[in-house]
Amino acid sequence: MRFVKMHGLGNDYIYVDCTHSPPPSKPEELSRRISDRHFGVGSDGLILICPSERADVRMRIFNADGSEAEMCGNGIRCLAKYVYDHGLVRKRSLRVETGRGVLEVELEVGAEGRVERVTVNMGPPILRAEEIPTTLAGEPPREAPVTVAGRTFAVTAVSMGNPHAVIYVEPEFLKSDSPGDAVAEWGSRLEVAPEFPRRVNVHFVQVQSPHEVTMRTWERGSGLTLACGTGACAVCVAGVVTGRTQRRLRAHLPGGDLDLHWSEADNCVYMTGPAVEVFEGVWPD
Repeated sequence: MRFVKMHGLGNDYIYVDCTHSPPPSKPEELSRRISDRHFGVGSDGLILICPSERADVRMRIFNADGSEAEMCGNGIRCLAKYVYDHGLVRKRSLRVETGRGVLEVELEVGAEGRVERVTVNMGPPILRAEEIPTTLAGEPPREAPVTVAGRTFAVTAVSMGNPHAVIYVEPEFLKSDSPGDAVAEWGSRLEVAPEFPRRVNVHFVQVQSPHEVTMRTWERGSGLTLACGTGACAVCVAGVVTGRTQRRLRAHLPGGDLDLHWSEADNCVYMTGPAVEVFEGVWPD
């Protein structure tokens, strides 16, 4: 099975082109095996590029633990680059079918004719608690108390097709110094908090200005990741609804920066960032 490894700000995925060949029969198991960073290729998950009757292509995402996700912001940028650079669809405006519907993607092509940056219309945020889903009260829940292992966090919940918990913290919380990492310790506990029946992506955020934040992520099904595109979009929305930041926002993630805009004109969140192809390979199965 041929594959390509790609990353958006270090959030890395294995891509398999299923447009002219059948998809793997057990993608959940394949994702667990191929994502293993010691015995596999190593990645945050597996993304299948499939035919679509509604759009140019369809994206299916499997986390490193084998669970299927609805959406991935960094993943869709890389998928768009793959589709263009490998000649599947030679258009600079694409429509991609995802678990949260058909999304529109705009490509920035460099001097060498390959995609360098991608802007994705991530659609409107989902703010109704039951649709996020969460049992927390509010539309959306704003800084609602969630207690895990005896510690209470003020959580703002948003969905971008997948559930997110945004928590504002002091700079010291984001440090990853040994022996402990607060993001990993508390993110892993919050991911499975009973207030989130489908688990949740957890983002710890430091506000630097009304237009700039620093964030780290514990990603549902994958653990610590260098970036989360849907999470950055959720942080943009959470900043507006809590009055901390403006609708245009630059998010600094461990893997690099994303530019976000929650548009008042159409209520959609726009995300712009890079996409990189790392290497091609053949998986023995």
